[in-house]
Amino acid sequence: MSVKIRLTRIGSKKQPYYRIVVADSRSPRDGKFIEKIGTYDPKTDPSTITVDKDKAVDWIKKGAKPSNTVQKLFNIVDLKV
Repeated sequence: MSVKIRLTRIGSKKQPYYRIVVADSRSPRDGKFIEKIGTYDPKTDPSTITVDKDKAVDWIKKGAKPSNTVQKLFNIVDLKV
């Protein structure tokens, strides 16, 4: 089973808000996930990013691969992967 760290959209129409989740790579974007490790709000100025760094590092050590977008968010919050 391949595990990914990726974004799940939970905002309404024209009001995007995302959760950073750990999910099976075969599950749909807004489908079942294993654990929520943060949030991302692109509508604020500057964008608000909250990440539980301990959980993120733990999942990466277990073999989870972040998506390209999540990797960029991790770089913004200085999470060394």
